[in-house]
Amino acid sequence: MLQILGLSQRSEAVYLAMLRCPDHGVAALASDTGLTETTVREALDELASLKLLKPSAQEAGALRPVSPTVGLTALLADAEAQAVAHQARVDSTRAAIASIAAEHDHPYDHDRALRLEGLDAVRARLEELQRTTAFECLSLNPGGAHRPDARRAATPLNEEALRRGVTIRAVCRESLHNDADTLAYARWLTGHGGQMRTVPTVPIQMIVLDREAAIVPLDPADHRAGALEIRTPGTVSALCALFEQVWEHGTPFGEQPLTDLNGCTPTERTLLQIIAAGDTDETAARQLGVSLRTVRRMMSSLMERLDATSRFQAGLNAAKRGWL
Repeated sequence: MLQILGLSQRSEAVYLAMLRCPDHGVAALASDTGLTETTVREALDELASLKLLKPSAQEAGALRPVSPTVGLTALLADAEAQAVAHQARVDSTRAAIASIAAEHDHPYDHDRALRLEGLDAVRARLEELQRTTAFECLSLNPGGAHRPDARRAATPLNEEALRRGVTIRAVCRESLHNDADTLAYARWLTGHGGQMRTVPTVPIQMIVLDREAAIVPLDPADHRAGALEIRTPGTVSALCALFEQVWEHGTPFGEQPLTDLNGCTPTERTLLQIIAAGDTDETAARQLGVSLRTVRRMMSSLMERLDATSRFQAGLNAAKRGWL
């Protein structure tokens, strides 16, 4: 109870015992407190150094406890002074951090965009932004496997944000189920209160924080090139609308995707759209995040169901039957 004043637990126990029985010597105090006589003597030395004991005017060589009103109040005043000095140092450090940050942060251009060169700059900036996120973090994640280094960087930030009550909603490709590490991260996120949905393909990579700042890649084909932090309200609103549209059509993580009236899963419908657009199986595999063998197996099943002998015919028959 009195540790903030500099008293150890043993010294506090001895002091309180002396206040109750000022005439008790070392042996009696040991019995009162359950401490050894050696420990009682050490506590008496500590109390004397804190000026909580004074020589007895009645018995030569004896010590008497100083009144709590005098002794403890004096110690409290010292503790308060130390606290004020510590707070002043904290305030000074906070001002220094703000000064360093202001000098370090890059200025926005006339479109209120900040160019972040390289992966390290992106992660550093995301860490700054996520630590101050107040209520919401939205993300579209078109990549395949969740990189271990990216996961290690994101997990503590997401955990801290969730504890603060920030809503985290993420959209990933359905192919995340093919990667054990990414699947484990998805389970961790949803298990800690985050929300995730999956779709066959994700249009772009982006993160939107508090609907005020959006992070999008400089080069969608190379995430290591860096990113652009955008704060233009119109652009951020458009990206939020895109997110909500993709989210609306997503499957909650842990649930099976629903088939449509034609018996097609969302991935099968997307594959038909890719093929009907004239893209190759290789392109479809990259967009869906699955193997070429998986695409060809799915396509073979669709061609059989569509009574088609070629991919081109499958696209035509799918359009005729209203599958697209």
